[in-house]
Amino acid sequence: MISDSLLTLVRCPDCRGSLGGSADALVCSGCGREYRSATPDYLDLRPRTEFAEQTKYLDESLHADARHERVSPPLLGSKIRNDMLRAFLAPRTGDLVVDLGCGSGRTLLWNRDTGARTIGIDIAPFFSTDARRDVDLLIGDLRRLPFADASFGKAYSLDVLEHLSPEALKAMLAEANRVLVPGGTLFVYTHVRKNAAIARGLRWINALARRLERLGLIDMRQERLRKSDHLNPLGDIPELEAVARGAGFRIARIRFYTPIVGGFVENILMRMAERLMAKKAARRLGTPSPAVDAEAIREARTAAKDRIARSPATYAALGALSFIMKLDLLLFGRIRSGPFFALLEKQGG
Repeated sequence: MISDSLLTLVRCPDCRGSLGGSADALVCSGCGREYRSATPDYLDLRPRTEFAEQTKYLDESLHADARHERVSPPLLGSKIRNDMLRAFLAPRTGDLVVDLGCGSGRTLLWNRDTGARTIGIDIAPFFSTDARRDVDLLIGDLRRLPFADASFGKAYSLDVLEHLSPEALKAMLAEANRVLVPGGTLFVYTHVRKNAAIARGLRWINALARRLERLGLIDMRQERLRKSDHLNPLGDIPELEAVARGAGFRIARIRFYTPIVGGFVENILMRMAERLMAKKAARRLGTPSPAVDAEAIREARTAAKDRIARSPATYAALGALSFIMKLDLLLFGRIRSGPFFALLEKQGG
């Protein structure tokens, strides 16, 4: 949606001038540029000149399974991320929070009960139907945010930093720092390339997944396509500290997350269940072909979300698995490894 309060916060990404007019036709008071949005669901405030580096998430093929269209409750790995966001960032009534790289907008929807006022921005317009209706959204580039200085007290960015080059990461963090108030905080979930010895467990799970895929028991094509966009700019935690410091942040808190239990649940058990559902959908659709198979996967994901919504037993089972997956945090959260949750605090006055 586009609320009146959102219109008071946005600025021209090219010159940072104030924007006046209506939601469907905003005009910059500084450079005179006019911004038109093709839909009343979100603003389009991308900078005039595109960066040469662009994410593959603009490609519709990455969204062919339609997982973005409908939001289910936070479960499994999504619940781990959301619980850590609440624990580290602690959004509450009176906070103004921005989701940097909001994707479908699902995290914005999951945290409406905190009372915080939230805004989501992403470079790709693959927002869910619920997010388009219920939360403030805009298209924009994280390296040139369309907000005034010191607009937000809190921000978060989940599964985004690994998609950026080192140069883009520095630009994104500098912009995040600019739009936060002094002492404001940025919660991130991403990873560095250097892993601890326990990551061998993940490699074993990935090797098992490849073997099961060759046997036709799971399908990892969509996951590989999504991860093909990973640039992994951070080598290790000291490099993270240096990059954060260069952007004007200090690491206030960090917790590591090596998903051994979670990797088995999501990459093996859930993919096997999804494959079974996709095969059933393919039989309903007719003789499978590559195109029909993609449609079958899409139908299977939709059916799974329907089942979660209407079946308390299914929801309870997935909730139990989510709880079990927290063992990764309890057992390995202090071991410095690749994936991590961190709270970055803006320095200076």
